[in-house]
Amino acid sequence: MAGTGPEALAVVPNETSSFDEMYAAHYGDLTVQLYAYFGDRQEAQDVVQEAFCRAYARWRTMSRFDDPVAWVRRVAWNLAVSRWRRKRTVRTFLRRQRPVEPQVDGPDPDRVALIAALATLPDTQRRATVLHYLGDLSVAEIAEREGVPAGTVKSWLHRARQSLAGQLAGPPTSTSPKEIS
Repeated sequence: MAGTGPEALAVVPNETSSFDEMYAAHYGDLTVQLYAYFGDRQEAQDVVQEAFCRAYARWRTMSRFDDPVAWVRRVAWNLAVSRWRRKRTVRTFLRRQRPVEPQVDGPDPDRVALIAALATLPDTQRRATVLHYLGDLSVAEIAEREGVPAGTVKSWLHRARQSLAGQLAGPPTSTSPKEIS
Protein backbone atom coordinates (compact mmCIF):
# COMPACT_ATOMS: atom_id res chain seq x y z
CA MET A 1 0.00 0.00 0.00
CA ALA A 2 1.87 2.95 -1.28
CA GLY A 3 1.37 6.31 0.36
CA THR A 4 0.09 4.99 3.70
CA GLY A 5 3.42 4.63 5.45
CA PRO A 6 5.07 7.08 7.83
CA GLU A 7 6.75 8.96 4.96
CA ALA A 8 3.32 9.84 3.45
CA LEU A 9 2.24 11.36 6.75
CA ALA A 10 5.44 13.39 6.92
CA VAL A 11 4.72 15.01 3.52
CA VAL A 12 1.47 16.69 4.67
CA PRO A 13 3.01 18.59 7.62
CA ASN A 14 5.89 19.76 5.42
CA GLU A 15 3.49 21.01 2.76
CA THR A 16 1.32 22.68 5.37
CA SER A 17 4.25 24.23 7.11
CA SER A 18 5.61 25.59 3.83
CA PHE A 19 2.19 27.09 3.07
CA ASP A 20 2.05 28.56 6.57
CA GLU A 21 5.49 30.06 6.09
CA MET A 22 4.53 31.56 2.73
CA TYR A 23 1.30 32.94 4.23
CA ALA A 24 3.10 34.47 7.20
CA ALA A 25 5.81 35.97 5.01
CA HIS A 26 3.63 37.49 2.29
CA TYR A 27 0.13 38.13 3.67
CA GLY A 28 1.04 41.55 5.08
CA ASP A 29 2.88 42.72 1.95
CA LEU A 30 0.03 41.71 -0.36
CA THR A 31 -2.52 43.31 1.93
CA VAL A 32 -0.59 46.60 1.90
CA GLN A 33 -0.37 46.54 -1.91
CA LEU A 34 -4.08 45.94 -2.32
CA TYR A 35 -4.94 48.42 0.41
CA ALA A 36 -3.12 51.04 -1.65
CA TYR A 37 -5.16 49.96 -4.67
CA PHE A 38 -8.57 49.77 -2.96
CA GLY A 39 -8.20 52.41 -0.31
CA ASP A 40 -10.16 50.04 1.92
CA ARG A 41 -8.24 47.90 4.39
CA GLN A 42 -11.08 45.42 4.97
CA GLU A 43 -11.58 44.89 1.23
CA ALA A 44 -7.83 44.35 0.75
CA GLN A 45 -7.71 41.83 3.58
CA ASP A 46 -10.70 39.96 2.15
CA VAL A 47 -9.16 39.74 -1.33
CA VAL A 48 -5.78 38.55 -0.06
CA GLN A 49 -7.43 36.04 2.24
CA GLU A 50 -9.49 34.71 -0.67
CA ALA A 51 -6.38 34.37 -2.82
CA PHE A 52 -4.59 32.41 -0.08
CA CYS A 53 -7.65 30.18 0.39
CA ARG A 54 -7.57 29.35 -3.31
CA ALA A 55 -3.85 28.69 -3.10
CA TYR A 56 -4.30 26.38 -0.11
CA ALA A 57 -6.91 24.35 -1.99
CA ARG A 58 -4.32 23.80 -4.78
CA TRP A 59 -1.24 23.67 -2.59
CA ARG A 60 -0.08 20.19 -3.65
CA THR A 61 0.28 21.50 -7.21
CA MET A 62 1.34 25.02 -6.35
CA SER A 63 4.08 23.98 -3.96
CA ARG A 64 5.99 22.74 -7.01
CA PHE A 65 5.85 26.15 -8.75
CA ASP A 66 9.04 28.18 -8.95
CA ASP A 67 7.28 31.15 -7.31
CA PRO A 68 3.92 30.26 -5.70
CA VAL A 69 3.70 33.79 -4.25
CA ALA A 70 3.47 35.17 -7.79
CA TRP A 71 0.40 32.99 -8.36
CA VAL A 72 -1.21 34.20 -5.14
CA ARG A 73 -0.40 37.81 -6.03
CA ARG A 74 -1.93 37.41 -9.51
CA VAL A 75 -5.10 35.83 -8.07
CA ALA A 76 -5.38 38.58 -5.45
CA TRP A 77 -5.04 41.31 -8.08
CA ASN A 78 -7.54 39.58 -10.36
CA LEU A 79 -10.01 39.38 -7.47
CA ALA A 80 -9.38 43.03 -6.66
CA VAL A 81 -10.00 44.12 -10.25
CA SER A 82 -13.17 42.01 -10.40
CA ARG A 83 -14.50 43.59 -7.21
CA TRP A 84 -13.57 47.05 -8.44
CA ARG A 85 -15.43 46.44 -11.72
CA ARG A 86 -18.46 45.10 -9.87
CA LYS A 87 -18.55 48.19 -7.64
CA ARG A 88 -18.12 50.47 -10.65
CA THR A 89 -21.08 48.77 -12.35
CA VAL A 90 -23.20 49.21 -9.24
CA ARG A 91 -22.24 52.89 -8.95
CA THR A 92 -23.07 53.46 -12.62
CA PHE A 93 -26.42 51.76 -12.16
CA LEU A 94 -27.22 53.80 -9.08
CA ARG A 95 -26.24 57.05 -10.80
CA ARG A 96 -28.72 56.31 -13.57
CA GLN A 97 -31.53 55.92 -11.08
CA ARG A 98 -33.53 58.87 -9.92
CA PRO A 99 -31.39 60.34 -7.17
CA VAL A 100 -34.24 61.53 -4.98
CA GLU A 101 -37.88 60.73 -5.01
CA PRO A 102 -39.91 63.87 -5.61
CA GLN A 103 -41.39 65.32 -2.46
CA VAL A 104 -45.17 65.20 -2.56
CA ASP A 105 -47.09 67.49 -0.26
CA GLY A 106 -49.64 65.86 1.98
CA PRO A 107 -53.33 66.54 1.56
CA ASP A 108 -54.47 70.00 2.49
CA PRO A 109 -56.70 70.43 5.54
CA ASP A 110 -59.82 70.94 3.41
CA ARG A 111 -59.35 67.57 1.73
CA VAL A 112 -58.79 65.86 5.06
CA ALA A 113 -61.95 67.46 6.43
CA LEU A 114 -63.93 66.40 3.35
CA ILE A 115 -62.76 62.78 3.60
CA ALA A 116 -63.61 62.72 7.30
CA ALA A 117 -67.05 64.22 6.64
CA LEU A 118 -67.75 61.74 3.81
CA ALA A 119 -66.89 58.90 6.17
CA THR A 120 -69.77 59.92 8.46
CA LEU A 121 -72.39 59.59 5.70
CA PRO A 122 -74.42 56.41 5.24
CA ASP A 123 -72.99 54.17 2.51
CA THR A 124 -75.67 54.98 -0.08
CA GLN A 125 -75.29 58.74 0.37
CA ARG A 126 -71.49 58.55 0.36
CA ARG A 127 -71.42 56.39 -2.77
CA ALA A 128 -73.89 58.66 -4.61
CA THR A 129 -71.94 61.79 -3.61
CA VAL A 130 -68.59 60.38 -4.68
CA LEU A 131 -69.95 59.03 -7.97
CA HIS A 132 -71.76 62.29 -8.80
CA TYR A 133 -69.21 64.91 -7.72
CA LEU A 134 -65.92 63.08 -8.06
CA GLY A 135 -66.83 60.45 -10.67
CA ASP A 136 -68.81 62.86 -12.85
CA LEU A 137 -71.74 60.45 -13.23
CA SER A 138 -75.21 61.83 -13.81
CA VAL A 139 -78.14 61.10 -11.50
CA ALA A 140 -79.55 58.72 -14.14
CA GLU A 141 -76.24 56.83 -14.41
CA ILE A 142 -76.00 56.46 -10.64
CA ALA A 143 -79.63 55.29 -10.47
CA GLU A 144 -78.98 52.67 -13.14
CA ARG A 145 -75.75 51.53 -11.44
CA GLU A 146 -77.41 51.27 -8.01
CA GLY A 147 -80.65 49.80 -9.35
CA VAL A 148 -82.87 52.49 -7.78
CA PRO A 149 -85.13 55.22 -9.19
CA ALA A 150 -83.54 58.60 -10.04
CA GLY A 151 -85.63 60.27 -7.33
CA THR A 152 -83.92 58.09 -4.71
CA VAL A 153 -80.49 59.18 -5.93
CA LYS A 154 -81.61 62.84 -5.81
CA SER A 155 -82.78 62.28 -2.24
CA TRP A 156 -79.46 60.70 -1.26
CA LEU A 157 -77.54 63.60 -2.81
CA HIS A 158 -79.76 66.20 -1.09
CA ARG A 159 -79.33 64.59 2.34
CA ALA A 160 -75.60 64.19 1.80
CA ARG A 161 -75.20 67.86 0.84
CA GLN A 162 -77.12 68.97 3.93
CA SER A 163 -75.03 66.76 6.20
CA LEU A 164 -71.75 67.82 4.60
CA ALA A 165 -72.71 71.52 4.71
CA GLY A 166 -73.34 71.24 8.44
CA GLN A 167 -70.04 69.45 9.06
CA LEU A 168 -67.87 71.52 6.74
CA ALA A 169 -69.27 74.97 7.56
CA GLY A 170 -66.31 77.11 8.42
CA PRO A 171 -66.16 80.42 10.23
CA PRO A 172 -68.23 83.16 8.63
CA THR A 173 -66.44 84.95 5.81
CA SER A 174 -68.26 88.29 6.13
CA THR A 175 -67.37 90.61 8.96
CA SER A 176 -69.80 92.78 10.79
CA PRO A 177 -68.96 96.38 11.77
CA LYS A 178 -68.58 95.28 15.43
CA GLU A 179 -65.86 92.78 14.50
CA ILE A 180 -63.86 95.41 12.63
CA SER A 181 -63.58 97.91 15.48
